[in-house]
Amino acid sequence: MGKLVVTEFITLDGVMQDPGGAEKANFPRGGWAFDFDQGADGRKFKFDELMAADAQLLGRRTYEGFAAAWPKMNDNDFGKKMNEMPKYVVSSTLADPTWNNTTVIGFDDVAGLKEQFGNVLVAGSAQLVQGLFERELVDELRLMVFPVALGQGKRLFAADADRSAFELVEAKQAGSVATLVLRRA
Repeated sequence: MGKLVVTEFITLDGVMQDPGGAEKANFPRGGWAFDFDQGADGRKFKFDELMAADAQLLGRRTYEGFAAAWPKMNDNDFGKKMNEMPKYVVSSTLADPTWNNTTVIGFDDVAGLKEQFGNVLVAGSAQLVQGLFERELVDELRLMVFPVALGQGKRLFAADADRSAFELVEAKQAGSVATLVLRRA
């Protein structure tokens, strides 16, 4: 059976919202990830996790952002993998996905992805990730922790989330950020 791997850029206070700044109109604190150097080790961390993934699972909003950007970035191994790999979007409103190899599914279909694929990678997708934690479907967390606190924004864990225990597998410095790999205990 495969595993569901959640990968996130996250602040010290647990905010995962808009690390790249695409939501500036709605979230003026966005773009915080670009204030810090991830270094070669950080780039390798992100590259290795994508190359180890067999499929991607996304929420609708993250899918829409990715689908608008990634099809234009097919000039390197990272972009090629993003565009070629199977993508699944948990949504009740997305009817006709345009990004190649994309299938719309419901929450009830997520567990089946772990049976079909080795590693299923989930990036961004705050609402989806919180639902996955609630249903105890997350097997591994891969976090890039940025040394900043935003005070507000969408967080990795919902305010009313149940306790979740994880085992620290790896912790490293990558440029001016930290990378953490944790597995469900």
